[in-house]
Formats: sequence, structure tokens, C-alpha cells
Amino acid sequence: MDLESTAMNPSTAQYRLRGTLLVATGVFIISFDALLVRLAAVDGWNVSFWRGLFMALSMLPLLWRQRSRTKPTGNSYSGLWLAATLMTSSTLCLVLAFTLTKAANAVVILSASPLFAAIFSSFFLKEICALKTWLAILSCIGGVVWVMAGSLAGGGLQGDILAAVSALCIGGYFTVYRHNPSLSPPSVILRSGALLALFSCFLATPFALPLSTYGWLMLAGLIQMPAASLLMAASARYLPAAEVSLFLLLETVLAPVWVWWIFGELPPETTLLGGGLILGTLILHTVTGLKLAKRRDRTDNPE
Repeated sequence: MDLESTAMNPSTAQYRLRGTLLVATGVFIISFDALLVRLAAVDGWNVSFWRGLFMALSMLPLLWRQRSRTKPTGNSYSGLWLAATLMTSSTLCLVLAFTLTKAANAVVILSASPLFAAIFSSFFLKEICALKTWLAILSCIGGVVWVMAGSLAGGGLQGDILAAVSALCIGGYFTVYRHNPSLSPPSVILRSGALLALFSCFLATPFALPLSTYGWLMLAGLIQMPAASLLMAASARYLPAAEVSLFLLLETVLAPVWVWWIFGELPPETTLLGGGLILGTLILHTVTGLKLAKRRDRTDNPE
């Protein structure tokens, strides 16, 4: 498939830098996810219900502004629902994972998402993943195994599995956007939020929570998650799905810091070592990618 017709060309330094800034900002915002879930201090089903409902509501003003645009049909409409379903599944699994294993472990296990994104992009989009990206993915998987070793020793396997499923869904989600960057992110988020609230309402007790809890849930559902989702979806126009997913690994460094700062939950040594390997790999991959893109620019546009 010729991705030139469906996505921005990621080979130029300008596009790579733009995509990098978008996804890095989105990941910084989403890195507070684990902290907000812990501050809400309620079970995963209630978190999922209110997060989904607030996310859907937050998109209504944006969709109202887009009301004059052509409604999606055919493959575009199917893509909206596929992206929404993957986003819903990822969010639900991750929220539940936070309640079943250490927050740091759940976040680091998400580093498997670039592997799934690379596989999906290669298989469905015929997009060749660069060797440096495959090497970065393998290095990050090594970091995940490092983290998993500590988790298995201390329990939390069920939460680890849910985090891995979330990673798979994230890889698929960004692949869908890479295939069709014209998809409306607000429309996807609205559908995803509605599905999340619908699936969670049967096991949630949304109106029996302490009043203080609703403030944290509103912050996450109305501001944090929508903003992060919009930025990361936009970045898929400029970067391959595997590289967008790779940037999620910034969360492995930031999220444990926020949780430790507020709750004093010190991550296990294996999480710190594995996270360090992942962060170093991400920095090296990003710098190398930008240098190669600048070199191509000079070759294509000699002075």
C-alpha cells in the first residue's frame, strides 16, 4: 500500500519533528493516568464508567464545530468503530491492570505496543519497519521481560496480562490511524467513551462514590485523556504506527515518579532497571531518526 496517499511522509525532518512533539506532549499528559486512578481510590469499573462518560461529553463541543463536515461512510465509518473499539479495550484493560498489579509494572508492560504496531503495519499496510526501529523494539521487549521478572516474583500476573492486552490494542489503534489519518479523532473518542461507559455500567456503582472522587474522575475524563488522545492520534499522520507506540515508553519513566511522589510507592529494582533500558533505547532511536531524516533532506534538496 502506498502510504503517501494516506499519511504524511515521515522521512523528512520537519514531519518527524512535528510528530515527535505531538506524541511526546500527549504521552507527558497521559503519564498522569496511573496517579489519577490511584487518587480516585475506587475500583476499575467505576473509573472506567466515569472516564468513558466524561470523555464522550468532552468531545461534544468539538463535534458541534465539525457538524458541517461530511459524515463518514463506508471504510471511513468502519475505521471509526474499529479505532473506537480498540481504544475502549485498551483503556478498560489498563484501568483494571492498575488495580491488579503495581502501577509501574502495568505502565512498563505497555512497551510491547510498538511490537504489535510494527507487526500490524507490516502485515496490513505493507509498511516496512526500519531496522533501527526493530532493534529498538527488541531492546524494549528486553526491558519488559526485566520488569515482568519482578512482577511474577511478587504476584500481579493477572494485571500484567491485562496490561499486555492493552498494549496489543494500542498497537492496533495507531495502525488504524496510520492507514486512514483522515479519521476524526473527536468522533473516535466519543464512540470509545460511550462504549467504555456502556460496558462498565453493569459492574459499576457510579453514584455511590465519595464526593471527593468525582473531581479526580472529571479531571481525567474531561481533560487529561481527551487531550492526550487527540495529540497522539494527530502524531500518527507524521510517524509510523510503531514509532508512535514507541513514544508511549516515556510513560514508563514519568508515571512511577508521580505515583512515588504522592504515595511513596517505590518501584521494584527490576522496574527501574528495565525502565532505564527502555528510556535509553527511546532516546537513541529518536535522535538517530531525526539525524537520518535531516541527512535525507540534504540529499534530496542540495544547495
